[in-house]
Amino acid sequence: MASEELRRELGGSFPVANVQALASTYSGDNSGDIPLRFVRPELHSEEVLVDETLQIPTIDMRKLLVDDDDDDDEMGKLHLACKEWGFFQLINHGVAEAVVEKMKADVQEFFKLPLEKKNAYAKQPNAMDGYGQNLVVSEDQKLDWADMLFLQTLPTPERKKRFWPEEPTSFRETLDKYSSELVKVFNCLLKLMAKNLVVNPEQFTNMFEDVRQTVTINYYPPCVQTSKVIGLTPHSDFGALTLLVQVNEVQGLQIKRNDKWILVRPLPGAFIVNIGDIIEIMSNGEYKSIEHRVVVNPKKERIAIATFHTPSAGTIVGPLPELIKDNGTAIYKSVSREEYFKFVLSKKYEGKSRIDLMKLKN
Repeated sequence: MASEELRRELGGSFPVANVQALASTYSGDNSGDIPLRFVRPELHSEEVLVDETLQIPTIDMRKLLVDDDDDDDEMGKLHLACKEWGFFQLINHGVAEAVVEKMKADVQEFFKLPLEKKNAYAKQPNAMDGYGQNLVVSEDQKLDWADMLFLQTLPTPERKKRFWPEEPTSFRETLDKYSSELVKVFNCLLKLMAKNLVVNPEQFTNMFEDVRQTVTINYYPPCVQTSKVIGLTPHSDFGALTLLVQVNEVQGLQIKRNDKWILVRPLPGAFIVNIGDIIEIMSNGEYKSIEHRVVVNPKKERIAIATFHTPSAGTIVGPLPELIKDNGTAIYKSVSREEYFKFVLSKKYEGKSRIDLMKLKN
């Protein structure tokens, strides 16, 4: 299988210490020094905008699907959100609250398990699925203050069930349902974006007919020395669209806008949606992927579920021909999905450096 060969070639990550276990030794006011690989004070030197009136746009899916003037208004809001923000909160998305809440509950139960039980699903050498960290490409790379459970959910035949937790007992069934519901939202958003970009919706969605969907569950332990660590290194997502759910009430996600960091405040029941590098490339820069990061809380854990979507195997990742036929100017290279994966997954998270390397030098 081509994707399996790709995983072996890319490998997973160098093994690293479990952060949840490590954090338990740094929980008091007299905490010792944080291990050097986690010390990232330079990432906290930039200004964090604290204007609470400034928030990412909110898009109402129900309005997008109604054929009236509100539809046009909401479509315009969606277009501007993708073009100017790269992030938005999606409400009335059609996924039952019970599905999302059950996913949250099972995730919380998993991270309450003893370390030896969680390690039963630990990443193996030269693999990405499982419990640990991904994209650690060297033994001296700086590390995030987080653990993750990474699982491929679609296409179904490519699932690695050996890494799908059996505790809690409902986890696998819950994730299966969650995955199938979120891909419906993804497909709907894709068609709406195609309409806004004035490209053939069928041609666009055909590129994702056998969409590759992965779910990353991130656990960010508390750390009293918040100025020394980062939960998630600043980066843009390399996929097409990401749908994120915050599991508990602890905030920490920040996006970069006008060289300042803005805290995202999740709305109850909303998905936080962000444009990935692939959509920026396919839209030839019309829509923008946005740099984002996660900061940790000094007292409380933060848990989030991110669901990523990338094109079908064999798809060419490049500007859509319809968007460059008028002026003939492509901003980005066109490569196969497999070449694109090989390129981006061999690089560490570092701002938008990966998509910058995909730009043509005109």
